[in-house]
Amino acid sequence: MEGDARKKALRAEYVARINRVMDYIERNLGRDIGLEELARVANFSKFHFHRIFHALAGETLSDFIRRVRLERAAARLVDDSATPVIVVALDCGFSGPAVFARAFRERFGMSASEWRRRGRPSRSKDSKANRKERQPFRKGGKEPGPSVRYDGFDPTDRIHETRRYAKMDKKRFQAEVKELPELHVAYVRHIGPYQHLDTAFFKLMAWAGPRRLLGGPGTKLLAVYHDNPDITEADKLRSSVCVTIPEGTAVGGEIGKMTIPGGLFAVARFEIDKSEFGDAWQALMGGWFPESGYQPDDRMCYEVYLNDPREHPQGKFIIDICEPAKPL
Repeated sequence: MEGDARKKALRAEYVARINRVMDYIERNLGRDIGLEELARVANFSKFHFHRIFHALAGETLSDFIRRVRLERAAARLVDDSATPVIVVALDCGFSGPAVFARAFRERFGMSASEWRRRGRPSRSKDSKANRKERQPFRKGGKEPGPSVRYDGFDPTDRIHETRRYAKMDKKRFQAEVKELPELHVAYVRHIGPYQHLDTAFFKLMAWAGPRRLLGGPGTKLLAVYHDNPDITEADKLRSSVCVTIPEGTAVGGEIGKMTIPGGLFAVARFEIDKSEFGDAWQALMGGWFPESGYQPDDRMCYEVYLNDPREHPQGKFIIDICEPAKPL
């Protein structure tokens, strides 16, 4: 029980930091709020803060800010009918009328002016039809969840200990914190979605194979991720598929070389389908880390590939996710 209490206390620290960021965003909605600023508020690494926020809050940082701005604007449009729509939009942090109009219609299924004309929905039992008519819709016609409020912010939007933090059951992986050595690697750089690394791997294998750099004792095949997919657009994501090499190995053309810093890492082993890589990262960052007493560091994070999935009975990948760590 003592171990469970410690995990709960450690997770509470992560939750408190993210809640602090949410409160800070609400107080500063009317101005541009940068990632570095919010990472400082949370006292997390800038590189990893966005992923931690997403894992614990259940939505990306940008989605949260956009949603809260829209919900505040929706409330003000009804409560402060004398203020022009454009002033409400600017006060809530939107850069201009066109941006606001597009975002508002996408979120609520109507223009801001129409929303204002309809007024606040009645809460009485005899106004069921009115509430149904007023019910806003998300893009695609799906009804929003109960967190949508017309009279300000819903306190249940805050993170609670009972929230489900990751899709993947913790029993499906093992994680430990340990020192890892620096790695000297040859790499092929890939720019684009992380799911499409096959071509880069084929190029690297075609180079490394004839040089007898594969299959030796201690040789590792890995991928380094240089950008956060919650922040960087998919077609601009940078990754490097790598193979460890002896120092001094000559490279050229599309083959580069670099040193991956060593140090303290959280190392989590997964056996997963191709579709579960994102869930695995989410389970580590939002499930394991908050109970570990550690937080991510700014050094390179990477995946080490431990098997050939074609030889696995279920075609699964066995990987180690290596995330740099430091004490909380």
